[in-house]
Amino acid sequence: MNETDRIGSALVTGAAGFIGSALVRRLKARGVRRVVSVDALTYAGDVSRLESAGGEPGHRFVQLDVRERDALLALLREERPTVVFHLAAETHVDRSIDGPEAFVQANVVGTFRLLEALRRYRDELPAEDQAAFRVVNVSTDEVYGSLGHDGVFTEESPFDPRSPYSASKAGADHMASAYFHTYGLPVIVTHATNNYGPYQFPEKLIPLALGRAIKGEPVPLYGTGENVRDWLHVDDHADGLIAAALRGRPGQVYLMGGGNERSNRDVLETLLSALNELAPTGRDHRELITSVPDRPGHDFRYAVDISKAERELGWRPVVPFEQGLRGTVAWYLENRDWLDAVTHGRYRLERLGTVGVGEAGRGERPA
Repeated sequence: MNETDRIGSALVTGAAGFIGSALVRRLKARGVRRVVSVDALTYAGDVSRLESAGGEPGHRFVQLDVRERDALLALLREERPTVVFHLAAETHVDRSIDGPEAFVQANVVGTFRLLEALRRYRDELPAEDQAAFRVVNVSTDEVYGSLGHDGVFTEESPFDPRSPYSASKAGADHMASAYFHTYGLPVIVTHATNNYGPYQFPEKLIPLALGRAIKGEPVPLYGTGENVRDWLHVDDHADGLIAAALRGRPGQVYLMGGGNERSNRDVLETLLSALNELAPTGRDHRELITSVPDRPGHDFRYAVDISKAERELGWRPVVPFEQGLRGTVAWYLENRDWLDAVTHGRYRLERLGTVGVGEAGRGERPA
């Protein structure tokens, strides 16, 4: 018996996003009988990410905002999922600086209304189905704040968010925890480090740098470029979320990271070196790296201890960073039409989140 057979039917919110769509593809690839994809299709949502998941009866897409509690409850009653993965969120730190209210609405209010629908749905299930039901609330390591040169976050680290984005995710996590303790809703919370891979919306560091470098435009590097992130391939993350649904304990928190700490400068240099090899133009794309004023409240370093996920979930990342990064470059080179399509009319690779930076940091094209 395939272990994933225990997930008879899964519902994924934020399914047309970068991580959500990777999760849907992994669920289908691993044999889950039915997957229901839910997404509001805001600017970063794209249903083409789900094409490989197939259609009825194995996969269904529903355009729905998680703040629509009654519509969500009706969908839950219709589909009767055994696992709900909650990934619907506004996720970009720079956008949260420019417009924080949208993040409170999507991440805090949206999570609250989803939890309310899930609580009512769970209470209607037969006792056996209630015992098997699971909710995986997907979050970020950014809720823990910033690390110095040493140390790692653990599941016991206190929340210390530094941006409207991370504060809104912390609020959503607290709501999820409260619904476990107050109502017994079987919620499992995960916190992952920076993801990368195919289909990522080009406002994030890696696809933004690639999109600009392919066009021969300056590639912005915030501040000194010494800020450090741990990079996790999106497929490894998706497998970790499935492991949490299958083997995680309700009420528990699990951290997931790639064990690939790199400074932003190192990431860009490695990325553009791969671009040099895969799409040579006669120039060194690394010369396009251009320092710009730092982001307000830019956390210096993130790193997490994944030993609990290894021990309890039997999960660990398997994609080496250089291999995964090279594969990501190759994918974007082969899918330039997708990159053009998702940016057309929605995002022009301009810099966001410059409130408080000063005039030198503003403008559509950092130079």
